Amino acid sequence: MRATLLLLVATCLGCSGFTKVLAPSNARNWSADQAVLPYAQFQGNRVTVRNVRYCRYFNEDAYVVNHYDQTYDLNDLKSVDFFIIPFENMPAIAHTMLSFEFVSDEGKKEHLIASVEIRKEEGEEYAAWKGTARQYELMYVLADERDAVLVRANNRGEDVYLYRTTATPEQSRQLLVDVLGRTNELASRPEFYNTVTNNCTTNIARHINRIVPNRLRYDYHILLPGYSDKLAYKEGLIQHSGTFEETKARAYVTPKAIMHANREDFSQLIRR
Repeated sequence: MRATLLLLVATCLGCSGFTKVLAPSNARNWSADQAVLPYAQFQGNRVTVRNVRYCRYFNEDAYVVNHYDQTYDLNDLKSVDFFIIPFENMPAIAHTMLSFEFVSDEGKKEHLIASVEIRKEEGEEYAAWKGTARQYELMYVLADERDAVLVRANNRGEDVYLYRTTATPEQSRQLLVDVLGRTNELASRPEFYNTVTNNCTTNIARHINRIVPNRLRYDYHILLPGYSDKLAYKEGLIQHSGTFEETKARAYVTPKAIMHANREDFSQLIRR
């Protein structure tokens, strides 16, 4: 039976694809925007995040890749926001991200976004069925919002929603530490992405449940991430602005992101 299944997989994927399913790897011919893995170094209440990505996009396929190192004081972490980007013509499926806001004593605000993604090889594109066939490695992208948010709103024309969460500063800190710990794990021990069980939203749910055990139950809201904001509203994880429909309408930031695309204070402006 197992031999028959392996033969079927090999036939569907071809020799190179079949070889890939045997083990995940961090050594492949990666797409330029995902060639460099981030990682974090902790020292007391301070953490230095290496390889924060800031791609400057001319269009979806033309960009200049930049990375920088940034040291954050965990005592300055005030909140975490939840982004959801539904797939066009398939709103039940969506990409989700977390963004952590730091505010210094002087009032300076910085944002670090965490986006759980497939790690694409050069020329590779996403297909849901491949995500269930061990064809993609999993990657935590740590990025500037002018990269991870702007490319989706401005260059891809996607609908981007930003929800302010109800997490306390301490919960936000615990969540970030857990996210960075997982980022470090993937840098040393690669994993396969899975469309159903190991994707952007299931990983966010796991982080939340590690901080508050059994806080979220795995149901269709998580398995179909396009409904995850409704679950977050129901569970009190995001701030309410009236009904869910009213809250979602207020969370829509694509027009703001396009309007303020070239501003240094991009993150502040899309939150006004």
